[in-house]
Amino acid sequence: MADFDIRAMHNGEWPAIRDIYAEGIATGNATFETETPDWTKWNDAHLQDCRLVVQDSQRIFGWAALSPVSSRRVYCGVAEVSVYVASDAQRRGVGKILLRSLIEQSERCGIWTLQAGIFPENAPSIALHKSCGFREVGCRQRLGQRNGVWRDVLLLERRSLNVGI
Repeated sequence: MADFDIRAMHNGEWPAIRDIYAEGIATGNATFETETPDWTKWNDAHLQDCRLVVQDSQRIFGWAALSPVSSRRVYCGVAEVSVYVASDAQRRGVGKILLRSLIEQSERCGIWTLQAGIFPENAPSIALHKSCGFREVGCRQRLGQRNGVWRDVLLLERRSLNVGI
């Protein structure tokens, strides 16, 4: 990738974020979702502090955000990772820059564990997460259905070395 910036996501960028998310949904290997939510639903499901985009002077190439795993206080430092990269920007380092930056941001916000649920067929995402310090902790077999097909989900996690644990 040539010149690009990583920065906090802005609410008005939802159309670009949604389009990249829709590309991921269309692959069938990025999420159980089958359609993009509206802004309010997406916004309510994600932490406010940890939302990033990668862009150049023309457009957004990818986004990353965190979702809480539980509303229970004891899990306030545990979050689930979402990283999506536009199809024409994949394999250009965008995902790695997003995930590394999201890790840094999460630690500044007191997050001590990041987790990711990834379909076993999504080898590029598994490799990306492992290259950023995530480890596989298990496989949740037949966790859910997507378009009537039961899917397994690998659970990966990254424990912070910098957040007082």
